[in-house]
Amino acid sequence: MKKIILLAIVTLTCSVLWSQPLTTKDIDRVVETTMLEFNVPGIAVAVVKDDKVIHMKGYGVASIATGSRTDENTLFGIASNSKAFTAAALAILVDEGKLTWDTKVIDVLPEFRLYNSYVTEDFNIKDLLTHRSGMGLGAGDLMLWPDSSSFTREDIIHNLRYLKQTSPFRTKYDYDNLLYIVAGEVVARVSGKSWEQFVEERIMEPLGMNRSAASLGSIKDRSNIIDAHVPVEGVLQVVSRYESDLMNPAGGIWSSVADMSRWAIMQMNRGKYGPDLDRQIFSEGVHREMWTPQTIIPVRSPGPYRSHFAGYGLGWRLTDVSGYLQASHTGGLSGMVTQVTLIPELKLGIIVFTNQQAGSAFTAITNTILDGYFGITGNDWVRQLSDNVRRREAEAKKITDEVWTRIEKQRAGETESIDPSPYAGQYIDNWLGEIIISEADGRMRFRSVRSPKLRGDMFWYTGNTFIVKWDDRSMDADAWAVFTLDREGRPSEIRMEAISPLTDFSYDFHDLFFTRKKD
Repeated sequence: MKKIILLAIVTLTCSVLWSQPLTTKDIDRVVETTMLEFNVPGIAVAVVKDDKVIHMKGYGVASIATGSRTDENTLFGIASNSKAFTAAALAILVDEGKLTWDTKVIDVLPEFRLYNSYVTEDFNIKDLLTHRSGMGLGAGDLMLWPDSSSFTREDIIHNLRYLKQTSPFRTKYDYDNLLYIVAGEVVARVSGKSWEQFVEERIMEPLGMNRSAASLGSIKDRSNIIDAHVPVEGVLQVVSRYESDLMNPAGGIWSSVADMSRWAIMQMNRGKYGPDLDRQIFSEGVHREMWTPQTIIPVRSPGPYRSHFAGYGLGWRLTDVSGYLQASHTGGLSGMVTQVTLIPELKLGIIVFTNQQAGSAFTAITNTILDGYFGITGNDWVRQLSDNVRRREAEAKKITDEVWTRIEKQRAGETESIDPSPYAGQYIDNWLGEIIISEADGRMRFRSVRSPKLRGDMFWYTGNTFIVKWDDRSMDADAWAVFTLDREGRPSEIRMEAISPLTDFSYDFHDLFFTRKKD
């Protein structure tokens, strides 16, 4: 999950003409340029080649508040890179004969229900991991995001039945987080241990990932951990780390590049680990299934690495790059994003962790390192990605500026206004629950009962359309709220949608449908 919101503040010229693998000094220069260009205070990078760590280093600071330095052991929230651990946990249970990839989810979790009864009955373990359920992109993520909601994993499983399908089952790739939470519950039911305990005992401990933890709450030593950083109106700020255990199987692991190098080496050795590769986390057979495309991801153009196919395996995104298989994943939470990239035929692994949510930062570093191994010259990835970020931000700013200009004119009395009091009341959505629209002295407020960070001022825009401006400005997710009137002309329903095209998909306002509670 959370979140890749791209930001560039300056443009530097950095001629990248690598024709061979980068040296440590080369990587240092690229990382330092990237940090400055994308306003990232701290980055950690590890490069693994032929089962050896050939580069491992931290750059900048773990927190702008404390000034503590980043190193190879600094803990970052790896976010959706946790999904591969959930797939690995299920693979272990498959090896042990406790389930199969084709085991029906309702045989393990009888309470599991999706919107369509046929899909519910046919939904198997593999379907939990492959983003092909038919639900839309990020459907239901507002139960997870922003942090501090009162939802439980039991609530998540129950509320899946209210999320309508937007495409036929197993026909389309739409990334989701909720079904990985269900997968974590499958691990718990089958193994008799919590997902967190299982991952730590069966994967992290054998690999020697001694600083890593399956949840923020289970970190034993917090002396070397990042703060999350978000640009708010152009100023970088420390924001609270995502604290909830709710989404651990989808994105809750904390790790360092030192520990993740061990994970990467094991993956590229098809489950084997140890000095002589004489021990095994899971079998080569289940590993092959994890790295087999299960769901097609459309490829719009070959891109810089002549990629002609893409697919999602089990916890991994798979594609061809310059003739090689690439298994990779990214992860995002508020104020931090991460990337793990593996080229198994080259025994090459690249791990980039950041403590700011500029996704272009990890892409610039990873692609520059890849170019060296592929013999590609002439790409200035920092400049290219910076230009792309600037273009997208300018397009989004034009949209949001037009909205707020209109709002400001209305507030200044330059245009017509309306009486907001009829819109006040309590409204219910099947899966997010109750919201309260209040009005006092002409000021309207939006408040979610179960997700306390979803609160903010409402401003009339036009007709029965309002804008919700969230109190927490780090969310960067202001939304439309469109009321429908009943036959008496009384507001009765609300539909919502994000305003900016750059709003993270986990703010899935468009999946909400509020109806007014009866007085």
